[in-house]
Amino acid sequence: MQSGVPGFWDDSDTAQRAMRTLGELKATVGDVQDLGDTLVELQTLQELAKGEPEFADEVESEARLASERLGRLELSLALNGPHDRSDAILIIHSGEGGIDAQDFAAMLSRMYLRWADRRNLKAELLDETGGEEAGIKNATIELKGPNAYGLVRGEAGSHRLVRQSPFDSAHRRHTAFALVEVLPELEGQAEITINPDDVRMDAFRASGAGGQHVNKTSSAIRLTHIPTGIVVTCQNERSQIQNRETAYKILGARLLERQMKAEAEERTRLKGDITAAGFGNRIRSYVLHPYTQVTDHRTETSVGDASAVLDGALDPFIDAYLERQMGVEQDATAAGPAA
Repeated sequence: MQSGVPGFWDDSDTAQRAMRTLGELKATVGDVQDLGDTLVELQTLQELAKGEPEFADEVESEARLASERLGRLELSLALNGPHDRSDAILIIHSGEGGIDAQDFAAMLSRMYLRWADRRNLKAELLDETGGEEAGIKNATIELKGPNAYGLVRGEAGSHRLVRQSPFDSAHRRHTAFALVEVLPELEGQAEITINPDDVRMDAFRASGAGGQHVNKTSSAIRLTHIPTGIVVTCQNERSQIQNRETAYKILGARLLERQMKAEAEERTRLKGDITAAGFGNRIRSYVLHPYTQVTDHRTETSVGDASAVLDGALDPFIDAYLERQMGVEQDATAAGPAA
């Protein structure tokens, strides 16, 4: 076993990543074995149901649950991209729509935190800038757990809210937008090297809640990557050192995302395909008036219970997107390389 090789634990970060990968693989094998046992039990129940009709409903219910588990396992195993198994950094920005957009950004932040809790992912709010009157201007959330990036990468894009505005005294219908970015979190910064000379660091007093300590010390950090103009801020930690480490982590993820996007655009150019820019696309609409419905415009998946979706019930949209991506990849494989 690799962990028993001399020197394995000398690099604690690499060792911990290896052990985490091992743990995830063991969990996957356990899920497959458990599902296999369930299918064997279902075969037995099915035989019993032939002579005992009262068992039919129970068998049907168990078979449906097993089918759902199998579908979820297939999707999990299909997450085999270079960063799908990485942790993720999710960044939410308020867009057009004034106060309603800032309120919508806060709603999305809460939605993703609730969804992460449902999926047993560890979610941490790394940074948040409040709005002038309500909501937030932006928020940065770190998601840790198996396949975190692979699961949420399809959430990147423009989200639209339609509702009667609680900030309009006439209760007129308003439309607001928010932008979601999803970045893979680097493991040990192995793929991206950041030259400290390319980064300008500024310390400032945090503007959000946090008590006297946050308001009276310059613990918040702003990093500006001079070659690209990327700016990252972090102010949620009480220590300037912690905020700096987190800010560098986010900067590395942004630089990796930039590199991935450039590589994808180059592949598209070489293939001759024409596709729209990712972040500019409206991927989903949340309609709360005059009816309630959430619709994903890429997969045409719709859910009528908008309140449940905003409370974290995102799996129908995430699963549909992953199934669509699986279909696209299978079609591309079947078609073979372009001439």
